Amino acid sequence: MSKREPSKAELDREFSELYRTHLRDVYSYAYYRVGNHHDAEDLTEQTFLQAYRHYARARAEANGRPLRPWLIRIAHNLAANLHRDRSRRPQTALDEASPLPSPLDTETLAAERAEVREVLACVVELPQDRRDALVMRFALGMDNREIARALGRSEGATKVLLHRAIRQLERALAERRGETGEPAEGRDANSRDAREGRAEVRAHRDA
Repeated sequence: MSKREPSKAELDREFSELYRTHLRDVYSYAYYRVGNHHDAEDLTEQTFLQAYRHYARARAEANGRPLRPWLIRIAHNLAANLHRDRSRRPQTALDEASPLPSPLDTETLAAERAEVREVLACVVELPQDRRDALVMRFALGMDNREIARALGRSEGATKVLLHRAIRQLERALAERRGETGEPAEGRDANSRDAREGRAEVRAHRDA
């Protein structure tokens, strides 16, 4: 006996619940990705409009898996398109953006604003794929499997991506603070790693 297809009314109710559950996640990702409220709101709206059009198929293909990675992947692709379309117009840097609005509950960030701004100043220097992975992991609390689905990568490749992103961020922060965390005999290697990290960022920008 074949499984009954859900009615449009049932799909609409499910999608409304999906919207309420993940609106914050999609907006948060969009904000961290584009760096300003206006574009983040537009990107969030476009994400859910596109998701609504394809919800029935995505629901069937997910086979019971959470749909948050699918939503973030839509936002990820739309943000990439926006960046390409506006590549000639400078965007607001994350560390210069105004605080997130109250629905996102940013009191904790405000309490540690100086440190957060320092971290964000280093995050924006990372290659985009590493930056995205860090936002998904630490801002949205996504696990490796969810991030892999959102980025269209294998879980193993995602673990490597996150590991390298964290290492590069740690090096950038240490350099910014004038710290190495290494004994004297290890500092040359650490400096070499930092130079390689900066070269990788430049190569990514020039690609």
